[in-house]
Amino acid sequence: MASAVAQADRPARFRDVLASGEYRAVYSASVLSWIGDYVARAAVAAMVYQSTGSAAASAAAFAISYAPWLLGGSVLVAIAERYPYRRVMVVCDVARMVVMAVVAIGGSGLPLPLLLGLLLLCALFSPPFDAARSAMLPAMLGRERYVAGLALSTATAAPIQVAGYFLGSSLATFDAQLALGLNAATFGVSALLVRTGVRLREPGLPSERRTGLLRETGDGFRIVFGNPALRALVLLVFCGSLFAVVPEGLGAAWAARNSTEIDRAWAQGLLMGAVPAGMVLGSLVISRLVRPSWRRRLLRPLAVLTPLALVPALLDPSVPAAAGLALISGFAIGAFLPVANAEFVQALPSAYRARAFGVVSAGLQLLQGAAVLATGALAQRVDLPVVVGGWSAAGVLLMIVMAVGAWPAPEVFAKAGARAAEMDRSVRPSPAVPRDDQPVRSVQQADASAGTAAL
Repeated sequence: MASAVAQADRPARFRDVLASGEYRAVYSASVLSWIGDYVARAAVAAMVYQSTGSAAASAAAFAISYAPWLLGGSVLVAIAERYPYRRVMVVCDVARMVVMAVVAIGGSGLPLPLLLGLLLLCALFSPPFDAARSAMLPAMLGRERYVAGLALSTATAAPIQVAGYFLGSSLATFDAQLALGLNAATFGVSALLVRTGVRLREPGLPSERRTGLLRETGDGFRIVFGNPALRALVLLVFCGSLFAVVPEGLGAAWAARNSTEIDRAWAQGLLMGAVPAGMVLGSLVISRLVRPSWRRRLLRPLAVLTPLALVPALLDPSVPAAAGLALISGFAIGAFLPVANAEFVQALPSAYRARAFGVVSAGLQLLQGAAVLATGALAQRVDLPVVVGGWSAAGVLLMIVMAVGAWPAPEVFAKAGARAAEMDRSVRPSPAVPRDDQPVRSVQQADASAGTAAL
């Protein structure tokens, strides 16, 4: 009996996740897109700083990818839920490939406002793509493998982010157009992988259940913020995102402040890549070494550690030391995000997957973009280490309030999970096993215990 309990408490392994052919296709497509995206992001940030010498302008170029959520990203997600998820992902990838190809061809000859406008246009296709991918994964993997799949994606994305930042920073010194062309190519290959490797599924929101885009978007906000358990988890993640992103957003300015012209690219890559590198370690430790029964106890301490690790920036550390602080902050957020995700999954009715993802992603993107812009603007007037350290010190106080004073009792989470399971049972028809060449239902016929990658 004890052996059976221990086996049930064992996390799913990565090879269990990779046994799914559909997941392998989506995972491979994601890896390619991440490589190109991070290369282009670092190249653009460095290019803008080199041409303007402004930390604020460089931060704005970095933050442009967050802007779509300010311009109605949640509505774009609601639109995506009306069409088959595979089709949404392919269309978004092709559109981004075309836009980035135009940017690559224009290169440094494009005026800065036009360059930023094209980057914004490209970024507008990210919300529906990410929402469609998120909504499909639980149907592919089920609850236990889903958590492991999320950890695998996090563990992979972070080293790719590190490598992408280094490569993009270096390419910006020699040929920024090459970095942008690489990004366009990865979007094209990603579209091909999704189209050929993922089965067609019916829209998440059938036509008979549609009530209008604005109302459907509002339903997503109501399910997330009207549920005390979901609200507490989301707000904790929102607050953590305000601080871990700062070393990335100010990496170019920090590197220029502390490095010579020769090693500036490496310093920028080191600073921008430290947080994602830490996220790799945190995700692996929490998913591979910590039993599920212990994870919830670590959630709130890890959340507080996220900004706390960056407070010593007040002492104006060297680039390697600053990268070490960012690494610790990344470890904390990389460890607590999968835990928050697992708790979120249990309390979320499966019919709201894509919309809940849109709501949470919108908040994360807006807050991260705002944090980068705010700290970049402050760094124009105040010494950069003071900005980072002071911002993080305020974050420690905020996280303590969210993790202690505003945290619900365990019974609240239990009731939310029971309510979500009840809602899933009430809409779930008799299961059917579709053939590979037929569309399959991805929401109502999905495993009721599966959840969304909203966090």
